[in-house]
Amino acid sequence: MSMGSAWPVPYFLDPQNLAVDAVVSFCVSVLLAVMINNEAQAFVSSSLGDSRIGAKDRFHFNAFLHLSILGTICYLVAGFGWPRTLDIDRTKFAHPRLYMIASRLAGPLANFFLAGIGGSFVAFMNFMDWNPRVFLMVIGVNITTAVYSLLPIPPLAVGSLICELFPSDEGLARTILVQAGPYLILALALLDRLTYQGVLSPYFDPLIKTVYSYCTSIV
Repeated sequence: MSMGSAWPVPYFLDPQNLAVDAVVSFCVSVLLAVMINNEAQAFVSSSLGDSRIGAKDRFHFNAFLHLSILGTICYLVAGFGWPRTLDIDRTKFAHPRLYMIASRLAGPLANFFLAGIGGSFVAFMNFMDWNPRVFLMVIGVNITTAVYSLLPIPPLAVGSLICELFPSDEGLARTILVQAGPYLILALALLDRLTYQGVLSPYFDPLIKTVYSYCTSIV
């Protein structure tokens, strides 16, 4: 028997209607999302040539070390965000631009993968007539993280891809975009959330709900 959705998707914290189980589930889901995102980037970049013995920012699976201040604030405000930017040495790649893009895109792909695993757990728990609320939150947060990575502003994955199209890594336009990107994303998220103008949500939320429905209907 399906338990349905425990909370709205995408989920964001509502100060006027907070429930302890929802807040705890959301925070755990965010930690899992940023950890799997960054560790996937580390795995792919290491596999493609940027391997580092004893690197402190890789393969430690400490989710708290993967948190970005602005990315975490964005999670709290709008239900999506990003992890701390993983340091990748492109000079170690045989094909720097291509391998950099592959490394960055590995993050949201890993979020989709984790959501799929969560869907399998939901199917099993529904079969056993157990409540899958926590796994539903994990699925929702990971899908939201992955889909909003399509926003073409760094440090989000597609934003990093856009940066790779600039002819020079040291160009002024690229530098401004990289430095201002996190603040721009947070500003858009705040505008969407506080003014109800639908700046981002009309374009991303339908896709999130479609993928979420698919993952939670896995049999």
